[in-house]
Amino acid sequence: MDFSPTEEQQQIFAMARDFAAEKMAPFAARWEAEKRLPRNVLEELAALGMAAIYVRDDFGSGLSRLDAVLIFEALSYGDPSVSAFLSIHNMVAWMVDGFGSEEQRRTFLPKLVSMQAVGSYCLTEPGSGSDAAALRTSARRDGDGWVLDGTKSFISGAGFSDLYLVMARSGEAGPKGISAFLVEKGTPGLSFGAEERKMGWIAQPTAEVRFEACRLPAGNLLGEEGRGFSYAMKGLDGGRLNIAACALGAAQAALDRTLSYMRERQAFGRTLTEFQALQFRLADMETELSAARIFLREAAWKLDRKAPDATKACAMAKRFVTDASFEVANMALQLHGGYGYLADYGIEKIVRDLRVHQILEGSNEIMRLIVARAMLAGD
Repeated sequence: MDFSPTEEQQQIFAMARDFAAEKMAPFAARWEAEKRLPRNVLEELAALGMAAIYVRDDFGSGLSRLDAVLIFEALSYGDPSVSAFLSIHNMVAWMVDGFGSEEQRRTFLPKLVSMQAVGSYCLTEPGSGSDAAALRTSARRDGDGWVLDGTKSFISGAGFSDLYLVMARSGEAGPKGISAFLVEKGTPGLSFGAEERKMGWIAQPTAEVRFEACRLPAGNLLGEEGRGFSYAMKGLDGGRLNIAACALGAAQAALDRTLSYMRERQAFGRTLTEFQALQFRLADMETELSAARIFLREAAWKLDRKAPDATKACAMAKRFVTDASFEVANMALQLHGGYGYLADYGIEKIVRDLRVHQILEGSNEIMRLIVARAMLAGD
């Protein structure tokens, strides 16, 4: 197995990294202060093919999951909050592409690919986080359409996005009673809660998405009735890789800033880089990120090839990479001393942003559960 990027992948990574350095990093603090996603930047990313990375090439870029983790690592070097939101949009586009009818693909994908329509993913509910199969938002047939009632929580892009991919219970209890629906902004009965106050990802609006007698045409059922939960789980494999890649890119940015800081900062008549104890810390940080990068790319390679253990590999990578990335970012703050605690240096934002990567797309405790179950099943 060779996980070295091809020449084309190196060019893709360089393009994304240059975009992050020029169009994202200088403005990340402003977006956070203004609590807003930069729609113009998202549209520029769409023009580069990054709004539908692994959507089939009749509409999207037709790239691989390995290509995607390279892109999200590079973009997160500029801002993990915006990059992670782009990952969510890509998951919505992929699910429409992969499970939707040809009519749904023709209707929704052109808008998603150009980001004329931004997508959000609605699975989590106030009473069912990790136990997603216990969701209670209902979908009942009404004539030739559907009516949705219920509430989704912690939804990135709530109120900002134009299309909501919603998991709702259309049948029996358990995962087989769940279907997926496409709900467009402006649909009667769709509303949003107050924006949540958060530790990180502040540029992203996060709020409840509420459905009250929300009426949908029959054509807004995505794929087959009762298959929604299986679609959601398949979408999460790739989503976990992307979130891990976003953590990795931001942690690398924190490490690089720390190296620059330590080369300039002096203590006791020497630069910080001359202290062996601090050199050891840098070596450990570099080692952790290098190991995480290889692990992540292997998991993406397995997902591309539909390997039998791909879900297990994605769970392991998500757990390891997000944990390692947070620890590296936290150590970067420590090595900055008091300056790391100041917003001007950008490290404290990375620490705050990366903490949630250990929770979302399935908490790291759930990742351990997935891995353990696969081991015990002999996979």
